[in-house]
Amino acid sequence: MPRLTLIVPAYNVQGYIRECIDSVLQQDFTDFEIVAVDDCSPDGSGEIMDEFARRDHRVRVLHLGENVGLGRARNAGIEQATGDYLLFLDSDDTLAPGSLSAIARRLDTTDDPDVLIFDYTRTYWDGRRLPNQRADLLAETGPAVFSLADRPELLDLLQIVWNKAYRRDFITRHGFQFPPGYYEDAPWTYSTLIAADRLAVLDRTCVFYRQRREGGNILRTVSRKHFDVFDQYDRVFAYLDEHPELDHWHTAVFRKMADHYLTIMEKPGRLPRNARSEFFHRASEDYRRRLPDGFVRPPGGRGYKYALLGVGSYPALAAATRARRLRNRSTLRRREHVIRAKRAAMGMFYRSQLRMGLDDNLAVFSAYWSRGYSCNPAAIDAELARLAPHIRRVWAVRADQVDRVPKGVEVAVVGSRSYWTAVARAKYLVNNVNFANAVVKREGQIHLQTHHGTPLKTMGLDQMNFPASTSMDFEDLLKRCDRWDYSLSSNRFSTTVWERVYPCRYTSLETGYPRNDVLINSTAADVARVRRELGLKDGSSVFLYMPTHREYQKDFTPRLDLPRLADELGEDVTLLVRGHYFYKPNGRMAELQTSGRIIDVSAHQRVEDLYLASDALITDYSSAMFDYANLDRPIVIFADDWDTYKAVRGTYFDLMAEPPGAVATSQEQLTEILGSGEWQSEKSATFRSEFRERYCDYDDGHAAERVVRRVFLGEESLLPVVPLAERKPAPSPAQALEPVERV
Repeated sequence: MPRLTLIVPAYNVQGYIRECIDSVLQQDFTDFEIVAVDDCSPDGSGEIMDEFARRDHRVRVLHLGENVGLGRARNAGIEQATGDYLLFLDSDDTLAPGSLSAIARRLDTTDDPDVLIFDYTRTYWDGRRLPNQRADLLAETGPAVFSLADRPELLDLLQIVWNKAYRRDFITRHGFQFPPGYYEDAPWTYSTLIAADRLAVLDRTCVFYRQRREGGNILRTVSRKHFDVFDQYDRVFAYLDEHPELDHWHTAVFRKMADHYLTIMEKPGRLPRNARSEFFHRASEDYRRRLPDGFVRPPGGRGYKYALLGVGSYPALAAATRARRLRNRSTLRRREHVIRAKRAAMGMFYRSQLRMGLDDNLAVFSAYWSRGYSCNPAAIDAELARLAPHIRRVWAVRADQVDRVPKGVEVAVVGSRSYWTAVARAKYLVNNVNFANAVVKREGQIHLQTHHGTPLKTMGLDQMNFPASTSMDFEDLLKRCDRWDYSLSSNRFSTTVWERVYPCRYTSLETGYPRNDVLINSTAADVARVRRELGLKDGSSVFLYMPTHREYQKDFTPRLDLPRLADELGEDVTLLVRGHYFYKPNGRMAELQTSGRIIDVSAHQRVEDLYLASDALITDYSSAMFDYANLDRPIVIFADDWDTYKAVRGTYFDLMAEPPGAVATSQEQLTEILGSGEWQSEKSATFRSEFRERYCDYDDGHAAERVVRRVFLGEESLLPVVPLAERKPAPSPAQALEPVERV
């Protein structure tokens, strides 16, 4: 008997069902069965499910003789289920990687509760992902197992069945079945939660809930089908009436009913115009009929609408709804007008500042589209303070990123008067990307472009030949690059790329990358300090996992099953995981840290500290490999989608033929490389040595000084570069932490 049964009903989903079932079969947990129910689908859904069943014995297909609807199709699946627990997965949704193992572990650690509730994330056709707005209700705090009376706020979660695992004998003992209709989840959800003696939660996204652009969802259909909600709440209250011991839930369910009715009335695109009054009066009748004794309406506008339901005043509710929509539209128009006016005024202010004289002792810095204080600009800033303290240094930072700037650093919020004053009057502008199009290059100003990595992927004009950059305006790009006076380079390879793909009149400075100075100049004490700050145990092997951005991947979802990797590598290994800065936090990484051996360092301000703290780097196509190579520590390439990446983005060399270390194209290979010690073998060291010869030309620990002396102090000759063979990188963690011998 399997641990889990996943019931997947299907109707007109031939475009989605394959991805749905694949997301289950590709899970690392294997003790499950899939009961796929073909609800007499007129398209090819049934045939696709049959294909899966022929290939995998865990898939069984039930073909219904007539279309019975989602609820009764689920009932048919329940009759065929043999697993300890039932999970319901809609056929256009998918499971997140690692979900079933996480669910199974939670069921084990909570001693088989009646119902386990887990989280979900909405996914959109354009790649956006929106976390559940009430994910806070699933926090794993307090007792691991509890009743609904202990956490009644769980009723505020969306009334859905597919974010839960139900113990099958609990369902059969109570005789729960899905009713017919379109809001069939409501009676099932409320009844099972109220009846359950033992509940548990899993604070982890397990289901990706697809928001389809076209049809497929009653909630986005203008139809009288929404009247079905009345029958469903009749069933909920009938269940309460049949179980007097549950009568204390009457008030809570009444409140949910009223909220649900109001939501249907207020949401545009649900009820036909000529049905709204009828729906309201049906809702009002239910409200008065089921009003609990002593019920206290919620405060504010919501309570006012409750009162209107109670007296049956549809004209008042319709007027209130219209007034609210008018207020919202009016507010939006006023807001847009104010924004336009502010922009126009700020533009006039900037033009006035452009007529003022330049300040020869003012430098403006920015990094990564004004995300904070980091990278080459930050290293130059620090060296400028040492060598030319008379130059005032101002950082352009977005308003939402100001708290990421170290204390003592002067900040000008992007878009503010102080920002436009600074960029108009500063003699020096330093950035590792381009300043906005609106920034004017004045005569006498010096723009220093530092870049932020050695290019494996195509850049600049070379991107025109690849699909990932079809939306880029290359003419605007070159206009921004025309402002450059200097372009930094960390190696000869980069110089040749920059000068070809950014064909503008600037001077290339082969100085090395200032941000990498710390990788050469840090001491054993520095390495020990950053490991302590990160909470890393002495003697543990620390692998830094840094995958790059993929244009075909909208959010950061690790391509590795990190919990499994950590388990297989053992207690003495810690994984530091850093997502690319293009990706917004999505909550997934927080879920991976429960073991203490996976640490999310995506928000860590100084990536150089992470380099110093780690024993080896695991990456795919990130420019981090070129920087990390300066430490002369092992690098492992995990390239499971190399063919896709090079086709979509384009690359300058074959990483598979010229890697900086061992290469894995699957998780199993990676585990073998890390577990066997191949990552630090002589063969891997040879790859690394050849890679360093090609790409570590100038990073000798003096790059920032070269830049400051040349750009800010006007010295014509650059400091000589220390040959690669004579450089001494920062000591490895093993060297830094080895005990000092007593004399």
